[in-house]
Amino acid sequence: MTSSILIFPSTPTGNHRRIELAGFDLWKSARIDNVFVYPSEIRIDQFNQALSRTLSLWPLIAGHIHIDDTERYFIEMSDDNGILVTLVKNNELKKWPLDSKVVVELMENPLLPFIDGVQAEKLFDKTQNEPFVRIKLTHLVQSDEWILGVSWPHVLGDAAAFLHFLNTISCFYQQNKSLEPLPPVFERRLWQKDEADESFLAFMKQQRDAKPTEETMKTFLADQLTYDPINLHFSGEQLAKLQTLAGGNHLTIQDALTAYLISTLNRFCYSNNDQRRIMRTNTTVNYRGVSDTIAPKGQVSNALVMMLSDDFDDPYSLSNIATTIRRSINKSREPKFLETWIATADGIMRRNMKNDKLVDLGLFSNEVVVNSNLRYDWANLVDLGFTDRCRFYTAWSGALYLRTFRLNPILDNGQWLPRDRDGAEVTFRIEKDLKEIFLDAWKRDVNENFENVKK
Repeated sequence: MTSSILIFPSTPTGNHRRIELAGFDLWKSARIDNVFVYPSEIRIDQFNQALSRTLSLWPLIAGHIHIDDTERYFIEMSDDNGILVTLVKNNELKKWPLDSKVVVELMENPLLPFIDGVQAEKLFDKTQNEPFVRIKLTHLVQSDEWILGVSWPHVLGDAAAFLHFLNTISCFYQQNKSLEPLPPVFERRLWQKDEADESFLAFMKQQRDAKPTEETMKTFLADQLTYDPINLHFSGEQLAKLQTLAGGNHLTIQDALTAYLISTLNRFCYSNNDQRRIMRTNTTVNYRGVSDTIAPKGQVSNALVMMLSDDFDDPYSLSNIATTIRRSINKSREPKFLETWIATADGIMRRNMKNDKLVDLGLFSNEVVVNSNLRYDWANLVDLGFTDRCRFYTAWSGALYLRTFRLNPILDNGQWLPRDRDGAEVTFRIEKDLKEIFLDAWKRDVNENFENVKK
């Protein structure tokens, strides 16, 4: 049984204000679909009230895209548009069918029945009436579990902005005054052509080498078929050990984890392959808070750079790889460098939008992409009060595209195990003939407590 309801802002605040989008917000077809699983009832009226309060604080979500005659892009806020919440009662499934692994495979995506996907490209067509966000609640009647599926287009903002929105709903749902959400900031800096520097194009191959949509999708599907997924779990204790081996507290846990994965791939999979040996990273970096004149904390946008590291002096050394990665990330947060990078990328993204091209997220020789959510505890920040009993899921793994998330809580024979809040899950795809070689090396390192990893 399915029913739907439109939820409007509790208090009108949009007043048809317009927010002009920067170039790096112009992701025409990309979207993020996430699913959360709860062990018992989500109170529908309470959820809808929380969403209504959130929309008053976030009038951007109930808006629509406006394109003027000079091809400037805006989001016009609205108090008249609602967000559709779909409620499904499922009597067939005995219980939630997945384990606690965060990332599922896109080609056979088991999350699809629990998501109403936003048709992101329709947002740019004024003849369509596509909402920015779609929400679906599914009640598994036999187990009394509830599933929240939310679809969010990248034009609204990146994963951090998406999580900010969902956390606001969670805070309001719990009706706990101590849980005060961070106010959103919609205004953003608009970048000028004279702030760009063409020499920076060497740092941004993904944007510079954008391809037509059809070609990008063809490469995307080919990678899904020719590379196999790897999904690894690390305990908090193991990650602390890797951080110590890599050089200590001046490096982050993610620096050490990335360095370990690269050194292992190079030692056991690519040691005799000059074309595939990993010599550098391209890391997605959130720059909110570096400077309020660039992007303050709480900004709802795509506040990201994709930072290319220098080549590793020693591509087998844990400490050298980690230190090189950290040096590149620190550089990306220098305000002057950051301003020039963003302004240059802004121009490229506007050109790609005009030419109907997509950023190339395929493989580049001797590189891995790192896109970490380790700083974002999705299962905790969107738990609706079900502390350490909410599980979070998302889809897609890419060829040598490292995605990192916090570990989900684990339900074992009806009992919730103590959650390892410092652990991590990492997923990527690798050549089919190298998968077992890599996994054997990783298992051996785990059994040896990483003592034989080259520092």
